[in-house]
Amino acid sequence: MNTATAPGPLRQRAALLPRRLRRTSRPAWWAELLLTAIGYALYSVIRNAVPDHRIAALHRAQQILDAERTLHLSFELPLNHAVNHITWLVVGMDYYYATLHFIVVIGCLLWLYFRRPEAYRAARTALYSATALGLVGFYAYALAPPRFLTGEGFIDTVVVHHTWGSWASGPVADVSNQYAAMPSIHIAWSTWCAVVLYKLARTRLVRCVAVVYPVATCIVILSTANHFEVDALAGLLTIAAGFAFQRLLTGAPALDRSVVVPSRWGRGRATVV
Repeated sequence: MNTATAPGPLRQRAALLPRRLRRTSRPAWWAELLLTAIGYALYSVIRNAVPDHRIAALHRAQQILDAERTLHLSFELPLNHAVNHITWLVVGMDYYYATLHFIVVIGCLLWLYFRRPEAYRAARTALYSATALGLVGFYAYALAPPRFLTGEGFIDTVVVHHTWGSWASGPVADVSNQYAAMPSIHIAWSTWCAVVLYKLARTRLVRCVAVVYPVATCIVILSTANHFEVDALAGLLTIAAGFAFQRLLTGAPALDRSVVVPSRWGRGRATVV
C-alpha cells in the first residue's frame, strides 16, 4: 500500500514528517564510521586510563558480595563453580564474553543504518550516551570483579581454561583497567540491542532472540565471575538513562512505532516504525 493510497491517518502522519526527513534520514556513512571509531577509541583510552584504586576496588567488591549474601541474593559463586565443571560450556562463555557484545552491537547499528534509517540517529544517541555514562561509573566507582576474590572461592575461567575471554585476564591484563566492572557495559549494550530489535524487527523469531540475548549475557557475566549481580542491575539503569537522555535531547522516544516511514524506505509501503 503506497502512502498515496494509505488510510487517511497514515497519509496525515507522513505529511507531518519534515521535508528533509522525507528525503533521507540516513547520515553519511563516512561520518558515522568516523564518529564510531573516535568514540570507541576514546572509550578504550578513558576506560583503561581511569585510576585503578586497587585496594578500594577489592574492598568494594567484598562489601558487595557480603551485602548480597546478607540479603540471600548472591548466586555468582554457585554459577561460577557449576559452569567450570563443563569445559565446553565455560570455554564458550569465555569467548561469548570477549566477542559477542561487539559483534551484536555492530550488527544492530548496521541493520538500523541500512534497514531502519529513520530510527538510527536516535537509537545511536541512546547507546553512545549510555556508554559515556558507563565511563563515569568506571572513574567514580572502581570495582574489582568477583574473580579477583580468590579467597572466596571464585574461579577465573579464562586463566583456568587458557581461553581468551576477558580484557582483564591473561596477556591483555597489562593494557586494560582491571577495576572497571561497574556498571556492566555488557548488560547495557545487550539490553540496547534487545530493545532495538524487539521494537523494530518484524519477525517473531528475531524478537524472541532479542529478549533472550540480555538474559544469556547476564548468565555469562555472572558465571565467568566477571561481574556481580549489582553490576548487571547498574547496566540496566545505565541504558535506561541513555534512552531517557536521548528523549530529553530530542523530545521524542528513540523507537517510536507510530511514525510513518515514507514509501521510499518502505519499498512502496507505508511502514509504521
